Amino acid sequence: MTTVMGQSNSSMTMTGRVVLYSHDTFGLGHLRRSRALASALTQSGVAESAIILTGSPVAGRFTFPPAVDHVRLPGVKKLADGTYASQTEGMDIEATTALRSALITSTIEQYEPDLLIVDKEPTGFRGELSDTLDRLRRNRRTKIVLGLRDVLDEPDVLAAEWDRKGAVAAAEAYYDEIWVYGMRSVYDPTQGLPLSDAARARTVWTGYLRRSIVDAAEVPDTPYILVTPGGGGDGAAMVDLVLSAYEQDPDLGPHAVLVYGPFLTGEVRERFEARVDALGGRVTSTGFDSKIEPLFAAAEGVICMGGYNTFCELLSFDSRAIIVPRTRPRLEQWIRAHRAEELGLVRNLDRFREGLTTNAMVEAIRALPNQKRPSEAGADGLLDGLEVVIARAQALMQQPLNDAAE
Repeated sequence: MTTVMGQSNSSMTMTGRVVLYSHDTFGLGHLRRSRALASALTQSGVAESAIILTGSPVAGRFTFPPAVDHVRLPGVKKLADGTYASQTEGMDIEATTALRSALITSTIEQYEPDLLIVDKEPTGFRGELSDTLDRLRRNRRTKIVLGLRDVLDEPDVLAAEWDRKGAVAAAEAYYDEIWVYGMRSVYDPTQGLPLSDAARARTVWTGYLRRSIVDAAEVPDTPYILVTPGGGGDGAAMVDLVLSAYEQDPDLGPHAVLVYGPFLTGEVRERFEARVDALGGRVTSTGFDSKIEPLFAAAEGVICMGGYNTFCELLSFDSRAIIVPRTRPRLEQWIRAHRAEELGLVRNLDRFREGLTTNAMVEAIRALPNQKRPSEAGADGLLDGLEVVIARAQALMQQPLNDAAE
């Protein structure tokens, strides 16, 4: 394990260009993590500019710092059977993947980055990064980093997935460092993976990525609970449970501010809106809000799912929280929420323990004001991720090319 101390911004010098790859087949997590990293690297002066390669259909609805831009890759969607389809009419998934791969290669060849940070998938979506990684490793001009969130999946499930995708071989062959955006004392996402001692030696545990209020926004001037399913695409069950709690208990408070997310739409959202209206102002709702940080900061508490970015916001804004993690198709959110509860950071509403019942949600909301805040369990010591990323990026880009990992 590599240990790196953060450096102050005043010691940073402008050193190069950064590309961040974010495959984004579903949700907002990869894009939001990449945006946080790109913002930190450019604002610190370590990178003069950064480009995010993203498949997110809502990338254009986020604000980016002046030195950060994005290239939108053709979108794909995951079907109920686990396969993928193109969001571009008339193109099959093979043609879409080939187009995405060509755009990635062209962008990197023209932009000539000093550092490439790949989020989560060592070979990219359906292997679309493989050709680019081969070229970069042969040229040896660009340092390459694999960035992993704190939890990926159950060890056995992850090992089988990485074996199927050739991900272990790619991590060994192409990456100068592996950054884990978490703490080993909380969870090791690489357990169960047959990584070599050399790959583990170049693994850096950064800590979680602290969030701050970037864009000011109006918030309610009366006490409220924030309810957020993140991107919202798989958050209907959690929203239903919260609304059921307020419907069952007319004295439940404070009032809730529900932010649906951009992917909770259509008839499901229309039915939720009718229920919200019937609650007479005890719950208010809004759609996608790219400036959600101020709502976190001012809330009395938060009810959410267990995604990585939301968890970082809970820690950063010291929020009392009830997490309702999804358990399909991955146990990632449940693992994170379970460990966070063990550490005293959050309350995990666990379908495997008390069950996802309306009574359980009512009781959790009523107990929320008496929960400890994350800071009372030592959360401040978990949030050095951006500082460590800045220091490691600078060190890598200043490192002679022949010092890179083989």
